[in-house]
Amino acid sequence: MLFIGRFSVFLQKKHGRAGTRIANGIQTNATLINDVAAEHFARYRFLIGCSLDGPAHLHDRYRQTTGGGPSHAAAFKGIYHLVRHQVEFNILVLVTQANVHHAKEVYRYLVDQGFYCHQYIPCVEFDSKGTLLPFAITGRQWGDFMCEIFDLWYYQDRQTVSVRYFDSLLQKLIDGSCNICTLADNCCQYFVVEYNGDIYPCDFFVREDLKLGNIMGMSWGEALAVTLYNDFGNQKSRCNPACMTCDCRELCMGDCLKNRFYGNSEVRNISWLCTGWQQLIRHTRDKLQDIADEFRESQIRADQRMLRSNAGRRRVGTRTGRNQPCPCGSGRKYKKCCDR
Repeated sequence: MLFIGRFSVFLQKKHGRAGTRIANGIQTNATLINDVAAEHFARYRFLIGCSLDGPAHLHDRYRQTTGGGPSHAAAFKGIYHLVRHQVEFNILVLVTQANVHHAKEVYRYLVDQGFYCHQYIPCVEFDSKGTLLPFAITGRQWGDFMCEIFDLWYYQDRQTVSVRYFDSLLQKLIDGSCNICTLADNCCQYFVVEYNGDIYPCDFFVREDLKLGNIMGMSWGEALAVTLYNDFGNQKSRCNPACMTCDCRELCMGDCLKNRFYGNSEVRNISWLCTGWQQLIRHTRDKLQDIADEFRESQIRADQRMLRSNAGRRRVGTRTGRNQPCPCGSGRKYKKCCDR
């Protein structure tokens, strides 16, 4: 873990151009993080994603060491090294059959530990025949789990806790932008570069038939123009016909391609999690829209105050005394308003 962090910074210092801005992030099970590693991450402002699936009896069901032992204690210790060194980190919860029926327990456990940035990830995996694997979850289970998480967050913690998916929905409702790829209508969002320089369109689709090239032989611009990359991305909009008339499509966009390739592996399959996404979106949409509206209104008011303040300063010149009414129209004295 420490070697990766140090070597990354070494290469960036060696090859980075003057003025280049670099952001580093690592996703880890946190079991190998020690004080030295945490100090390095703090110094270079790494963002760390730590996998923690809840309290020990839930986390350890599937997250075991190579010897079959529990890993929760080691992960917890690693996370608290980050806390001591004030490293920015998020908690990544993989929602499996181990914890899908324990939403409240998982959420309260994380909050009680002082972990306020959460990302919940549905575990959806199939065997070669398209059969759901025993540890994976169904759409209905995902919907029940996330609706319970939302109610806990909305009624108790929405001013203090960040749940990435709710934040992303709010962003889309506020200005239409997508800060996670599943909410977009195209999968041309980023590249995956493997250790040998091979480039792929998505970390869920690192397959030989989807290799775009190698970083040593092409520029980013050339990679963006590869037909295979654009054909892959355009699959996202080829939804099942039922999706086109669904009232949730604007916010789910047919879900991640990963959850649509099962059974016959058709891109037009309805997402395996469709019922869960519909349940969640319909449960949360009005409340999230209210928050989005309040945010936009607060931004408008802030912009108006700034405009009034700037206008007041332009009109003041040397003619307005500090004890005279402020020209911005607030009704207060100039020294108590735009002169501050």
